[in-house]
Amino acid sequence: MSRTILVTGGAGYIGSHTALALIERGHDVVIVDDLSNSSTAALEALNALAGRAIPFFEADLTEPGALDPVFAEHPIEAAIHFAGLKAVGESVEQPLRYYRTNLLSTLNLMDSMAAHDCWDLVFSSSATVYGDPEVLPIPEDAATGPTNPYGQTKLMIEEFCRDAAVSDPRWRITLLRYFNPVGAHPSGEIGEDPTGHPNNLVPFVMQVAVGRREKVSVFGDDYDTPDGTGVRDYIHVLDLAAGHLAALDHIEQGCDAINLGTGSGASVLDVVETTARISGQPVPYEIAPRRAGDIATSLADPRKANEKLDWRADRNLDAMITDAWNWQSKHPYGFAEAPAEG
Repeated sequence: MSRTILVTGGAGYIGSHTALALIERGHDVVIVDDLSNSSTAALEALNALAGRAIPFFEADLTEPGALDPVFAEHPIEAAIHFAGLKAVGESVEQPLRYYRTNLLSTLNLMDSMAAHDCWDLVFSSSATVYGDPEVLPIPEDAATGPTNPYGQTKLMIEEFCRDAAVSDPRWRITLLRYFNPVGAHPSGEIGEDPTGHPNNLVPFVMQVAVGRREKVSVFGDDYDTPDGTGVRDYIHVLDLAAGHLAALDHIEQGCDAINLGTGSGASVLDVVETTARISGQPVPYEIAPRRAGDIATSLADPRKANEKLDWRADRNLDAMITDAWNWQSKHPYGFAEAPAEG
């Protein structure tokens, strides 16, 4: 059944891939983004892949009423909420900015949705809500305990989504707790394009392989893991996008949290070595001291998503790195123009 879906942060990495998946499924999509961590070039690439001009509104969701023009012009039936700040380290340095941006944008979105009789919401949460896990793989009923302000904002948003669903039975909310999204669209026309210094491993490794950076710093090689480096549950962004469609298809009354991950992990050195093999480029690295707050291993228990959403992640690390390299090699500087020489 075709619906009109609002995608906040739809010009960003995960948002753009999900918007395209929605369109390919036959839905109508409306994108809202303030372009603070994305660009109009991403929207142009997305439009080209979609074969249409996707309705776009540039808006700051921290401003009350920012979505009024969107709801006035389009019959929005559901929302997928990606918009927000997402760098862990930056959140430690600028906690108030993170609380203000992430919390206010969500509150304003939900206020606008309720005012326009729109009650279906899929929220982009994060495995950071679990903190240092006590059990692996991590189930949804594991203890939560974020170790940084970014994770705290995600957990706080989850809590007021639950409270909203208790207060009004019309709400149907799914909280998707991502693990580590990587990869890109197979066309190589949209992908992960971080501004400034990449905060995540794979885009940093890609920039080393493409020659933009000298080497990868591996933060710690003495963890209790097979090779001593941190192990994470990486998930292809297309599998993640499919998870959002499944969440919309199976959304139920109330508020529920669901993990999106593979249930298996790859170490930092696995990622480095796989990138070197697939790209055919050297990926030099050095061992650096551990970073404060890093944990040894984080793996999802994806059984709830498998059973409740009829969804599972199909793509392995080779597929993730192949598509990420295809994007990076075609666009060495992302959506930006190459810097002028001299």
